Amino acid sequence: MKEMSSAMPGGQQPQKHYGITSAISLAPPREIDHLYTKKLCDAMKPFGVFEDEEELNHRLAVLGKLNNLVKEWIAEISELKNLPPSAISCVGGKIFTFGSYRLGVHTKGADIDALCVAPRHVERTDFFQSFFEKLKQHEEIKDLRAVEDAFVPVIKFKFDGIEIDLLFARLALQSIPDNLDLRGDSILKNLDIRCIRSLNGCRVTDEILYLVPNKENFRLTLRAIKLWAKRRGIYSNILGFLGGVSWAMLVARTCQLYPNAVAATLVHKFFLVFSKWEWPNPVLLKQPEDSNLNLPVWDPRVNPSDRYHLMPIITPAYPQQNSTYNVSTSTRTIMTEEFKHGLSVTDEILQGKAEWPKLFEPPNFFQKYKHYIVLTASASTEENHLEWIGLVESKIRVLVGNLERNEYITLAHVNPQSFPGSKDNRNENDFVSMWFIGIIFKKVENAESVNIDLTFDIQSFTDTVYRQANNINMLKDGMKIEATHVKKKQLHQYLPPELVQKKKRSIAELNRSSNGGSSKRISLDSSHLDSSRDTDSGTPFSSPSSKPLKPASDTDEGVSPPKQICLETSPAPSAAAATPQTSAAAAAAVSSSAAAAQPAASAAATEQDAARCSPPAGSSISGALSDAVKPSSPKEEPNGLEEPPAPAAATKRPHSPTQDDLAKRHKDSDAVPSDDSTFKEPYPPSSDCSPHGEAPGTPPHSGSKAKPIPTIDTSRTQVFISVSLNVLAHFIF
Repeated sequence: MKEMSSAMPGGQQPQKHYGITSAISLAPPREIDHLYTKKLCDAMKPFGVFEDEEELNHRLAVLGKLNNLVKEWIAEISELKNLPPSAISCVGGKIFTFGSYRLGVHTKGADIDALCVAPRHVERTDFFQSFFEKLKQHEEIKDLRAVEDAFVPVIKFKFDGIEIDLLFARLALQSIPDNLDLRGDSILKNLDIRCIRSLNGCRVTDEILYLVPNKENFRLTLRAIKLWAKRRGIYSNILGFLGGVSWAMLVARTCQLYPNAVAATLVHKFFLVFSKWEWPNPVLLKQPEDSNLNLPVWDPRVNPSDRYHLMPIITPAYPQQNSTYNVSTSTRTIMTEEFKHGLSVTDEILQGKAEWPKLFEPPNFFQKYKHYIVLTASASTEENHLEWIGLVESKIRVLVGNLERNEYITLAHVNPQSFPGSKDNRNENDFVSMWFIGIIFKKVENAESVNIDLTFDIQSFTDTVYRQANNINMLKDGMKIEATHVKKKQLHQYLPPELVQKKKRSIAELNRSSNGGSSKRISLDSSHLDSSRDTDSGTPFSSPSSKPLKPASDTDEGVSPPKQICLETSPAPSAAAATPQTSAAAAAAVSSSAAAAQPAASAAATEQDAARCSPPAGSSISGALSDAVKPSSPKEEPNGLEEPPAPAAATKRPHSPTQDDLAKRHKDSDAVPSDDSTFKEPYPPSSDCSPHGEAPGTPPHSGSKAKPIPTIDTSRTQVFISVSLNVLAHFIF
């Protein structure tokens, strides 16, 4: 750590300087700041974010038992491999924790992310065979399952009621001492990539704690920000928002910029800093270091693909990686607006005009947009369903990306919460989950009607899911995906009335009862960077009961038959003339009203140090690394003479793809340029690029019915049939 050259106020000794820049403010907390912090704690308690002493001791006892099991197992393996008794007695072995538990911000009932570290003579196969069998014989261990072929291999189980995800790493050491420190880069020498990935969670977590000035202030602030993100529907790495480790790094950077501030002040400064951050400038907790181990690291100067990351937040431990590579144009827009909203609310709170519970009020997602896509995943058994929805959820960001590239779609907002289907309108033996994506359509000037083809967007997504399922031998009879376009007034067919009706009372009254949890699922392509996972058992989401779900197509096999779907709309003189004839192969026309997308206005408070946050101190890497962040999309490059576009905006498709285009769609989506030139810094995202609502338009008829977009039925042996569909969404402006 560097020492600051200037002394602290009041003649105190110079303070350590944390991060890649000096602090914005060294001001000590005032008495009122402590009062606001106490009120913040009180506001969080009803959400179960704090664990009592008894539960904490129970976790410690379980971890102690697990650590002893690991030592016993390693000693047994050592004996089987003919190590001398003197070596067996000191061979060691240890359990390390990481993620939310290691950071000290886990909630009631949350799981524990742990790592089993073994010496060099213990193989990964030993872990998934003999140790797995040892766990199976333990009477306190339930729900034991191994995921050996995952990106980060893991054994999952419940130990005396505590959920544990256990990773494995084999170090190039003869023994594992109890005082082993994993932060040193030399520990990575001669390790395979799976061990490096497994170690990464612990190394990142430990480095974050090392780089914050006050751990207790950091923890309380992070608890508040994680609760806020979950309540506002922007906590999900897998869906393109941020996961636990990313939120932790943003909070840690705020703590570095305001090292003496307490939690209430830090929460406000968090929103101040990141509502003004000029993405895609990266967030760094320390200057990247090269350990000469030849491991791939995030560096836009070297890796062209790194230039297209929209919201880079770089892990502090080697090998440095971007923990937010899933972020899309839409999710960044939504999070930026949420930062601005959080700043506005915390301004009111610190001015005495509001209370902390207002910060944790969830938005009404189902009143925000006029158009939605309902994505339904179903399977015939509960076991298949859990496996299937894990895969579907991991690929939803592919669908969002496809929609963003449609020239008529301004924003695609996926709600991270999934909803159950109803037993009333589906096969009694089917298990169904639904996700909702809010859509904002671009207003076309001087046009009364526009035909929008969504075939490519939907079919490309379903092909991706089915291909992945087939590649990993997951695909089973009864596994289906269906996408349906609905208007806001049709949502009552899918959701409970309290979620879709207009709110006439205050938001606080209506959301006071919102609490519950979302179960954890195995993510088949989850990032090892987001070591704290995306969900906690104590996530304060409401989980509404099942409501009617539109029945799926009665087609038993192959592609859904051609349908001419015409929803009623307000009369438009040129609507009929503007609607083309559908193809004879398969067609479906969806007619609906669309409204102009209006930017959401966010009131941003100003203060004297705000100027230093735009970008704030430390918002860019010094020298060429910062300049190398490319603002354009992979398919559009600025020529240096024109004003650069919004950072890494998705390339829009000017027209519906042809049949030849459909055959090439997967190749096109993965195209990455090979040049390595230097690019101009992007302009900060403007508020008019971040719409959050829609202007009133022609009201849709509540009696109109949603129709499914034709999809492939998985009951066929061959599920990758190339078909020509022409699904039209006909929107009247």
